[in-house]
Amino acid sequence: MNIVMQRLHLTHPLHFVIGLTLWSAWFVTVYGGHAVACEVIPPDPEQGVFTLVNALLLMVSLAAVALLAALTVGCYRMSKRHAGRLRFNARVSAGLYLFSTFGVLFAAMPIIGIPPCL
Repeated sequence: MNIVMQRLHLTHPLHFVIGLTLWSAWFVTVYGGHAVACEVIPPDPEQGVFTLVNALLLMVSLAAVALLAALTVGCYRMSKRHAGRLRFNARVSAGLYLFSTFGVLFAAMPIIGIPPCL
């Protein structure tokens, strides 16, 4: 049996939960990774915010923001091409992706301002 993977269209209702799921996965990964890194290889407190731990957390955060922002733009553009229910699905998905993007940005702010492992 040959199974072909198809792309999940940006008007699909599953996108209602994907943004918040990506945000929660990011949150668990970043803050769980922070706790593990501080236990295994704690950086010197005199380094301030310029540590390998913060750099890695920032890179993961920027990747999550880029993905969520791309999905936001994609859903919004898709909503302009459709009408009715498909337009509604794409617009709501775009809004939820945007909300998740700002959630990542807001929760990642301590990474750039507070030294890790305090």
